[in-house]
Amino acid sequence: MKSIRFIMVGGFLGAGKTTTLARLAHEYMKSGLRVGVVTNDQAEDLVDTHNLRSQGFHVAEVPGACFCCKFDELIQRAGELRDDQKPDLILAEPVGSCTDLVATVVQPLRDLHQGYYSVAPFVVLFKPSHGLRILRGQPAGFSPKAAYIFKKQLEEADAIVINRLDEIQPDELKELQSLLAEKYPNTPVLAISAKTGQGFDVLKELLAQEGHFGQKILDIDYDTYAEGEAELGWLNCSANFQSQVSFSLDELLLEVISTLREKLLSLGGEVAHLKIIGMETHGTYAVANLVSNLTAVELSLPSHAHLNEVDLIVNARVAMDPNQLEREVQQTIGQAAQTRQALVEFRKSQSLRPGRPTPTHRYSTPVNF
Repeated sequence: MKSIRFIMVGGFLGAGKTTTLARLAHEYMKSGLRVGVVTNDQAEDLVDTHNLRSQGFHVAEVPGACFCCKFDELIQRAGELRDDQKPDLILAEPVGSCTDLVATVVQPLRDLHQGYYSVAPFVVLFKPSHGLRILRGQPAGFSPKAAYIFKKQLEEADAIVINRLDEIQPDELKELQSLLAEKYPNTPVLAISAKTGQGFDVLKELLAQEGHFGQKILDIDYDTYAEGEAELGWLNCSANFQSQVSFSLDELLLEVISTLREKLLSLGGEVAHLKIIGMETHGTYAVANLVSNLTAVELSLPSHAHLNEVDLIVNARVAMDPNQLEREVQQTIGQAAQTRQALVEFRKSQSLRPGRPTPTHRYSTPVNF
């Protein structure tokens, strides 16, 4: 059996993994390749999964914990894609608060399933909005334990990929490249824009390389790692929104995210990632998101549609109490409904703090191939 190229793209919450994978998938498919995608989250009902499916991709989801703790389910979902879709490549998006992926995913995959999968270099997207402050040693809105996860993600990367090149000023990019070269001197640094596609030719060349990749086994303190993850409040919430009066879907999503931004700022919550997708039964959809307290709300996928009914899914990752986060999200959606003479039915809601990671496998030394 021909092995399938397995490409996992890591990076902190809000680094742009979904947008990057979607662009990679489109470009691979334009080259005549078949592509499958596996997403991952601590809870069910992931905006990223619905977003990617809305774009026509074959997507499997591993909910409930990181890939490292659900390795067997990752293999099962990848196998289902392999059997059903016969892909040439599988693109995998791990949870943005997860690290130690080389020891717990890359090495087991290469060792135990080498006949089925050819594992690409492990790239980690760099999130400038929080990352520059962390590298400078400045307060980033998170505790040092959450920043520890961010740094460990970069430490295990085969290549660090600075995303959002279209938003970074030249002097900031130069500083970032200098800081990364100083702190991770043996790791190549690329710069891309997942939004515009700038730099993707170089990224694809890197991902096609063969060799001794996925060898960086971390020296990691799981107590610090677990406490850093548990700092984040996690919410996945879905609702049906119906009105007798037609409303702009794009304006609704922007209003919900913008209002939440102000509320969470006033409560002292640091946004790691906040995103909402609105979907209509005939295929219309839109996505809005926010990646930090200091950045603007973005309508990343506009619909330009006016509707009477839409299903909403909110995913929020914020450093605050998850129960309070849930209340703020539901109140904000309720307020948006009142101004539009709409009715809201909340269908599913999961609020939590991530539990301690317990990997299925963890390799203490890399396996030579």
